[in-house]
Amino acid sequence: MSDTLNDDAPVLDLLAQMTADSVEASSLDSQTLVLVRIAALVAVGAPPVSYALNLEAGGEVGLDAENVRGVLTAIAPIVGTARVAAATGNIVKALAAEIALEDLEVAELEDEAEDQHA
Repeated sequence: MSDTLNDDAPVLDLLAQMTADSVEASSLDSQTLVLVRIAALVAVGAPPVSYALNLEAGGEVGLDAENVRGVLTAIAPIVGTARVAAATGNIVKALAAEIALEDLEVAELEDEAEDQHA
């Protein structure tokens, strides 16, 4: 087995294809599909990266924080408050990581612009 970073690409490609196939096969509209996925992430105790990917997709189809809160409220009696609290923490971590990544990208762009002017 190779130690290169590209070893993960086939797994990521597989996950992307599985997601695309499930979206295509579903009879749900895009917003409902993302909300159901968020509910499933809570139920399985998903990590922050899973929320990041699905929240990004949710934003692309017009979902907002109120929609996510609605799902968390609706499923709390089924999955339990501990799962919802953990999910909320993981969502916050996912959003914080997104903000940090955007800040890093902005800083890199600013550095490139400064280098071009120097």
